[in-house]
Amino acid sequence: MAEIKRHGFDISKKHILQSVDESLQRLQTDYIDLYYTHFDDEKTPVEETLSAYDEMIKAGKVRYIAASNVSPERLTASFEAADKNNLPKYVALQPHYNLVERTKYENEYLPLVEKYNLSVFPYWSLAAGFLTGKYRSGADFGKSVRGAGAKRYLNEKGFTVLDALDKVSGKHGTSQAAVALAWLLAQPHIGAPIASATSQSQLETLFEATRLNLDKEDLDLLDNSSK
Repeated sequence: MAEIKRHGFDISKKHILQSVDESLQRLQTDYIDLYYTHFDDEKTPVEETLSAYDEMIKAGKVRYIAASNVSPERLTASFEAADKNNLPKYVALQPHYNLVERTKYENEYLPLVEKYNLSVFPYWSLAAGFLTGKYRSGADFGKSVRGAGAKRYLNEKGFTVLDALDKVSGKHGTSQAAVALAWLLAQPHIGAPIASATSQSQLETLFEATRLNLDKEDLDLLDNSSK
């Protein structure tokens, strides 16, 4: 079974070993394909965390490990510890990354992604729904229970990005959300953007993004609007 499981802020060896076994029991499977250090407690030695994963991998309970919400410093320390102690290495990163949230990932994490050849699975790929284009004013936030999460993007930069999405989506006869996801897919090292769907039409948007080929003009417009 292919599942991604994650634990809380406690990344001690004891907690990880317990969490893996509990996950396997809940999932009724023999192994987890990709297990995340999902939140770093920033106090457990990275060697301890990696040694827990080493034990789980050797036992056949986990195949690969990944990281999310781990600082660049702790991520680097993890790779250094893995090299020094022959411990497992992270193969993927799950960062907060989309057209209106680029700076932290591109400045702090992308160099590490390139250095360690990580696959990237961005979360909040549609910026709490803002990049769907349905939030254009304060009155629009009532359209969804998640609308309040998009409020922070209702500013000059956000409107500039929406304008670019409108132009590119109009050119291709598709939705703004499909374009935003296709932009992510066009970036280096992206394995797949993480986005949810609660209806058939939203699910089709996810499929459409994989079929959409943005040209250089499209990508330049989106890049320049979101800097």
